[in-house]
Amino acid sequence: MSLLPLTPSLRPFLEEYLPRPCSNRPFVTLTYAQSLDSRIAAKPGEQTKISHLETKTMTHYIRSKHDGIMVGIGTVLADDPKLNCRFEAEDGNISTPRPIILDPTGKWAYHKSQLRSVCDNNKGLAPFILIDETVTPRNEDVEVLDKQDGAFVRLPLLRNADKVGNWNIILKKLFQLGIKSIMVEGGASIINDLLVYSKIIDSLIITIGPVFLGKDGVEVSPSGHAGLIDVKWWQGIQDSVLCARLT
Repeated sequence: MSLLPLTPSLRPFLEEYLPRPCSNRPFVTLTYAQSLDSRIAAKPGEQTKISHLETKTMTHYIRSKHDGIMVGIGTVLADDPKLNCRFEAEDGNISTPRPIILDPTGKWAYHKSQLRSVCDNNKGLAPFILIDETVTPRNEDVEVLDKQDGAFVRLPLLRNADKVGNWNIILKKLFQLGIKSIMVEGGASIINDLLVYSKIIDSLIITIGPVFLGKDGVEVSPSGHAGLIDVKWWQGIQDSVLCARLT
């Protein structure tokens, strides 16, 4: 399905929250869609439509401004996402951000995924898959990634109980790999962790759909207080979009 045209008012609205150069780590944008009751899915592992096609175009526009798109293993197993960018710039170019999958224990069979097909068809880049240094990836996945110029990135993810320390390790390594800006899209555990790490998140962009998903839904709620500054709102055909920075 082709994207709707980007609503013109979104460009100036988003501008100040898009990546700018950082000296020693990637610029990190945390963005996701949620219901009015702060759910990102109706049930664990269930793909749930929340946002309008208008803000789907916005998501691809934001992707076009980043070097990488990060999701966790839960999102990958539930949605089998393509993680590419389909927004066409005015000059006709389509950006190719690098998919980044946080999969510490090596659960994902990449060679069977939609993303593998996207890369085979030259519609996007092969991923960087972040695994713990003790994990041995599947031979099939290693072979496919080698051919597609993707990679398994081994890091000490499981031995460190300090989540902030883990994120600093991840961001430092990705910066070394040429990823200067990252759009983090989920899932819930990653979102909830990052919402309380104000020094890691540079911009927050939340799409809010006019729906309640109920008490069985997958909730986004940080473990502690998370204040916002530089808050701006945008109202679309159906959805509202919040842009802000964490204090």
